[in-house]
Amino acid sequence: MVSHVWKFLIVLSAAILPALLPIDAVKADSLTWTFRSDHPNVVSLEFYSKTRNHVWPGDGKVYILDDSEEHTYNLGCRTGEKICYGAWVRNRSDEYWGVGYDGKEGCTGCCYTCGAGATKVFVLNP
Repeated sequence: MVSHVWKFLIVLSAAILPALLPIDAVKADSLTWTFRSDHPNVVSLEFYSKTRNHVWPGDGKVYILDDSEEHTYNLGCRTGEKICYGAWVRNRSDEYWGVGYDGKEGCTGCCYTCGAGATKVFVLNP
């Protein structure tokens, strides 16, 4: 009987402990994204974890695309974490790419897995 209790506690600990550990204790990894905006207006960009409650850059900030140059973003993330991009014309959330403003839209090909290295170059057209 005692051995069953210990086995249960070990299995339970293995299931719960990773969720309680900081990202450094869970496998930390990265995912590199590259974007170019061909839109005539300023575009705002964020990345949304679909695995946990996390947004890049976070703290109410967004990345800004205000030229037609390529911009690269290297996100620190957890191995296996699903991350999607959302971009929208500044102050116009109805014109968007990926999962859009606040990550609430559906998308095809806008999500990648952390640890996959680098994404393709995303070109945001009007």
